Amino acid sequence: QVQLVESGGGLVQAGGSLRLSCAASGSIFSIYAMGWYRQAPGKQRMLVASITIGGLTNYADSVKGRFTISRDNAKNTVYLQMNSLNAEDTAVYYCRVVSGREYWGQGTQVTVSS
Repeated sequence: QVQLVESGGGLVQAGGSLRLSCAASGSIFSIYAMGWYRQAPGKQRMLVASITIGGLTNYADSVKGRFTISRDNAKNTVYLQMNSLNAEDTAVYYCRVVSGREYWGQGTQVTVSS
C-alpha cells in the first residue's frame, strides 16, 4: 500500500501564491508519474499538472504560466507551486501517484478570495 500526505492548501487572496506538497510513503517500488488534480463544487475532477519520473510535465491550459509542478524523487514528493491565483482556482486539490496502480490523496482545500 502507498500512503499520500498532502499539505499546503488554505485561503489566499487573488493574486497570491500557495505551494502544495504531496509525500508518498509505504510500499513504493517505482513511481512512474505524480500529479495534481482539482475538483470545484459541482464540477468534475480535472488534471492540473503531472510529471513523470523522467521529468516530463503536462499542464492544464488554464494554469500554464502560473503553476509549476516539480518532484523530488529521493523523497517521493511532488510539489505544485501556484502563483497568480484567482477565484477560478478555488477547489479541492488531489495528489495522484502512479506506482503499479494509481493512488489518490485525501485532498486539500484551496480557496482564493477575490
